[in-house]
Amino acid sequence: MDANSDFIFAMTRTVKQDIAGVPASELNAVTQDGETHPEDRHNGEATRDESRGGWGNKMDFIMACIGFAVGLGNVWRFPYLCYKNGGGAFLIPYFISWFTCGVPMFFMEVMIGQLLQTGGLTVWGIYPVMKGVGLAAFTISAILCCYYIVICAWALFYLFQSFTFTLPWGDCGGTWNDISCNDPELQDDNVTDGYFMTVNGTLMNKTLGESPAQQFWERRVLSISSGVDEVGSVQWELFGCLVLAWILTYFCIWKGVKQTGKIVWFTALAPYAILVALFIRGITLDGAVDGMYYYIKPDFERLKSPTVWIDAATQIYFSYGIGINTLIALGSYNRFKNNSLVDTLIIGAVNSLTSLFAGFVIFSVLGYMAKQLGVEVSEVVDAGPGLAFIAYPTAVYNMPGSWVWSILFFSMLVMIGLDSQFCILEGLVTALMDELPSFKLRQHRAVVVGVICVIECLVGMLCITEGGMYYFQLMDSYGASGISLLWVSSWECVAVCWGYGVKNFYRDISSMLGFMPGIFWPTCWALISPVISFGIFIFSLVDYQGAKYGDTYRYPPWGEAIGILLALASMQWVLSYAVYMLLSTPGSLRERWTLVTKPVIAPFDETRSFGEMKTYKYRVTEEEDKPKYVNKSFTSESA
Repeated sequence: MDANSDFIFAMTRTVKQDIAGVPASELNAVTQDGETHPEDRHNGEATRDESRGGWGNKMDFIMACIGFAVGLGNVWRFPYLCYKNGGGAFLIPYFISWFTCGVPMFFMEVMIGQLLQTGGLTVWGIYPVMKGVGLAAFTISAILCCYYIVICAWALFYLFQSFTFTLPWGDCGGTWNDISCNDPELQDDNVTDGYFMTVNGTLMNKTLGESPAQQFWERRVLSISSGVDEVGSVQWELFGCLVLAWILTYFCIWKGVKQTGKIVWFTALAPYAILVALFIRGITLDGAVDGMYYYIKPDFERLKSPTVWIDAATQIYFSYGIGINTLIALGSYNRFKNNSLVDTLIIGAVNSLTSLFAGFVIFSVLGYMAKQLGVEVSEVVDAGPGLAFIAYPTAVYNMPGSWVWSILFFSMLVMIGLDSQFCILEGLVTALMDELPSFKLRQHRAVVVGVICVIECLVGMLCITEGGMYYFQLMDSYGASGISLLWVSSWECVAVCWGYGVKNFYRDISSMLGFMPGIFWPTCWALISPVISFGIFIFSLVDYQGAKYGDTYRYPPWGEAIGILLALASMQWVLSYAVYMLLSTPGSLRERWTLVTKPVIAPFDETRSFGEMKTYKYRVTEEEDKPKYVNKSFTSESA
């Protein structure tokens, strides 16, 4: 047994001894004077700070987390990654990452919020020198809010265009089509191999052609310019869809999570009904079996490539929304004694199974599309927006009753996009209101939410200009994913486990749950998850490739510099805030370090009067200048 294992086992024994014989209702039942007040224990019932509001019931929280975690990446990113990285063999690194990183990190973030009953900025008072982690996550969340909802605007545009018996992206008869549009209905057996018949009757090389769906997407929806240097004008139809998406978002969260918790029952469950309907329709199509076979066909040789393992771990981090403050905010509205371990396992299972199921839905239709075009499935598979707005719409067009399936598909995209947006915005709002209590923002929540929505909408307008897709790609690749999330996630583990102390955190959650969850969790938090996160981060830097859009367009150096600045806008907070804290704190370097690493916030005491300040009452001994819980069961020693 190595030193790390000895440490973890010793820590577990210590926690067991600390909580042994202490009733769950008394673990935190203390006043600032260190005296237990039995009348304040509320008979051991789990309570919370009602001035902040909270979930109506346990299932509201679970539904909100499912709605947040099950997003657009489950529909368009996971199926492509699974196909690209060895089919069924990809599930091996995927579930290893799920087991060692995704679920443990999800659980950790939810429990931090539940423990401290506050948002993603204030929680880092447990280890103040690392508050930059919260600021970095807040920045990522703000960037994500700007562009993620643009996807909902695109889906709304397609949804409105679907209310017609003849879908507009199926042929080359639109005003936006040009000579390079390859209309399948114009092709016959007399056309020379390697060429296609254009709308004016001439032959053109297939390599120069574009599908009707591709031209609808790029010329009608985006009106995409030639490059990032050509911003162009705003697409006003898309602007209307963007405003509508923001209005829907605002009215779903403006009153607080109790209202949001009811709405997500529909936005989280309705997509499953649509997915089932699309799956039933998909498996009845000619070629569906071929498509699904391509999706799950195992290629174990691919597991020798490190890229496959990187893709698996990265997908887990992205899918679970780790490192953007949202899970901390959602957890902070739980009751203090809520069993979030069970919730985490349920949400984790639903999220991953949804990704698998969505892959069958998508590839059954892509198999049908490949059969119709007489090509291999690999030639019609695309990733990201291309899958949702080019490949799938093309397949839907050729189905009987195409407009019905199109409405269902894009309705599903709108709902899974919006419920993720609800939660991302809630994380932003909660962090702001809890960090600035003196401004009494919570009393004016409707106004605060409205102002944030307007600002985010105005900034997001950049993404719906003619050159907006290029900026969207930069935000997605640099600002709110990739190295940014890996960096923040890594430092989260460091702050909690090696700053605040993994022993302290494990004691805290044991008291909240009423039992010890097991050695697996602190082992992942303290060792496995940060090692994997930092490892992927370093590999991403070593294997860095320049920004590009599609297969051909590469960003100019200044365009790539914008992307790097977007990444640094969040990442720099971790180190710059720590330096600021050390420089602005009086005393010697050792005294400064003692002060900036001393907790300034305590776990929420469920037995105190609601609304009472939740801060430490320090008791400093002569032997040791360290803060201590006044509770007999806890000490604030770092790991």
